[in-house]
Amino acid sequence: MAEPKRGILLDVDGTLWDAVEVITDSWNEALKACPDVEHEITVEQMGQCLGKTMVEIGDRLFPFLPPARRREVLDTAMRFEVEYLRDHPGTVYPSVRETLRALSSGGWHLYIVSNCQKGYIEDFLLALGMDGLIEDHLCFEDTMQDKGSNIRLCVERNSLDRAFYVGDTMGDLEASRKAGIPFVYAGYGFGDVDAQIQRVPRIDRFDALLSVAAQMEPEQDR
Repeated sequence: MAEPKRGILLDVDGTLWDAVEVITDSWNEALKACPDVEHEITVEQMGQCLGKTMVEIGDRLFPFLPPARRREVLDTAMRFEVEYLRDHPGTVYPSVRETLRALSSGGWHLYIVSNCQKGYIEDFLLALGMDGLIEDHLCFEDTMQDKGSNIRLCVERNSLDRAFYVGDTMGDLEASRKAGIPFVYAGYGFGDVDAQIQRVPRIDRFDALLSVAAQMEPEQDR
């Protein structure tokens, strides 16, 4: 009998790296070409947007623009962001590389699902520098669906028998529940989840995921 295929699905911002400052810099640079956006975006404002879909970010940052123009400005900023991050990457959290390698060696298949635009996950993978370790990824712009739907799609198209999602926001928790898989809270990230009330495992550094993953293995898989 074949062993069950086990997968770990991962968020990016606040889980694998911190890119909020360089994203903010890229947006402010891109918005110089948009005279109808006169204010600069702060790091705090951008941090509050991380984890949200592209549409939600546009609504939050540019509510004063007509919907069609809002989409144009958002597209300008997000395309520039992808180009900018190739040469100005975020900071990969400590022990991410070593932990991902250990999880993969231990039989876990690794994936990324994020609410970002196309190209953003690829920028992270370039910064990570570990070709082939992440087997598949999905973003909001790939499907224009919510994160819960994309988590479920990733699980299904990779034929996972068991899986859980790691993220740092209540939105990540809700998406995991919609997808019907367990959630692990990255407490060092940007979000705020009361893990005790929500009854989910919490990690305060990424390498703690090794022990959580071991606890999630059924006895027959060990």
